[in-house]
Amino acid sequence: MSASLSPPAPRVASHQPLRRWLGGAVLALALLGGGYALVAQVAGERGIAPTAASADIEVKGISVDVQGKSAEDARANGWREAQRKAWEQLKGPKLSDSQLDGLVSAIVIERERLGPRRYIATLGVVFDRQRAGAYLGGAAQASRSAPLLLIPVVESGGAYITFEQRNPWQRAWAEFNPGQSRIDYVRLSGAGGDSLLVNFGQTQRKSRAWWRSTLDRYGATDVLMAFARLDHQFPGGPVSGTFTARYGPDSRPLDSFTLKADNPDAVPAMLAQAVERMDQAFTGALASGKLQPDPSLRIGAGGSIDPAIQRLIEIGRAAQARRAAEAAIANGEVPRIEAAPVAGIEPGEVSVRNFTVQFATPDAGAFDSALGAVRGTGGVRGVGVTSTAIGGTSVMSVSYAGSLEELAAALEARGFSVRRGANALAISR
Repeated sequence: MSASLSPPAPRVASHQPLRRWLGGAVLALALLGGGYALVAQVAGERGIAPTAASADIEVKGISVDVQGKSAEDARANGWREAQRKAWEQLKGPKLSDSQLDGLVSAIVIERERLGPRRYIATLGVVFDRQRAGAYLGGAAQASRSAPLLLIPVVESGGAYITFEQRNPWQRAWAEFNPGQSRIDYVRLSGAGGDSLLVNFGQTQRKSRAWWRSTLDRYGATDVLMAFARLDHQFPGGPVSGTFTARYGPDSRPLDSFTLKADNPDAVPAMLAQAVERMDQAFTGALASGKLQPDPSLRIGAGGSIDPAIQRLIEIGRAAQARRAAEAAIANGEVPRIEAAPVAGIEPGEVSVRNFTVQFATPDAGAFDSALGAVRGTGGVRGVGVTSTAIGGTSVMSVSYAGSLEELAAALEARGFSVRRGANALAISR
């Protein structure tokens, strides 16, 4: 007998695994691309760390033209003459060369030409503040300002640049030595997230909540803005610079002036001169009382405590007093007396707890709106921002007199969509 065999059915290849593989590859590429885009915003050579941060007293631009028995002798004579001229500029008392040698910590060579018996140079002289201050007195010992965040902005070709890329205006501020200034500058390097948090857009914002978050990050109490506009008449030709010193979140103008460089090679010297002029403007504003602290940036400063914080203090004191009274009654030390409630606190009020609340912040307006709405919710005793992410999800810490479920219900009553988690909520509108 012969058995007839039918041909096997054709095998149909399934495209499902291939589709899953392709889908996963596309997702991985999308995630990698998003990560690259995020890194690209903060990576690269954009930072210039302050190179002169000494507290010593520096006098720049001292010109000397001297002679000597040899090149080295001429240089030594030039340095001594620079020390004398710098000391005269500081209006110090008359001292001998040997005494000045003991006060000088460094000689900075800006430009020099050395001949067989002649020395022509432009020098900077750095005096040790601790030793020279004893002779200079008043000016050197004057009190300095509170820490002030400096934002340098340069406009060139219609573009406004702060730390997005390296620029000569940022470099001029990085090379400035604030040792002799009465302004306590907080100068950023521009590396990392500085270019995202502090940019030209930041100088235009009015939100005090946003400013407080930024200033707290860098340990500053207020902000100074240094604007520079560079106009090139033609390639390789003169460059004029218009400089404006501003102060505070409202960008109040303090001073404005114009300088000119003969050619692009002279621009760094012009910018260094502009930095000195701006420092004088900020110092003059401090002396005249114009750099007054902005009360809207100082929560609880100057003896004025935020109402929410004051209420938390009162609740804590009331709870401590009740525990002390109950312990005394339990020990039989005093008869039981009902304590009068602290102002604004009812007897038997529920304890205050801290909850984490995430909230969507597509823009600065949504950030302020969410903070204001949560602060105005009944039972909320205090709100603190722990993370700010404009265009994403920010995080706040909420002190609430009640349970998490009660807080969620109160926020829903304010028009929020609320998602509940473990000791945390996520809200959106």
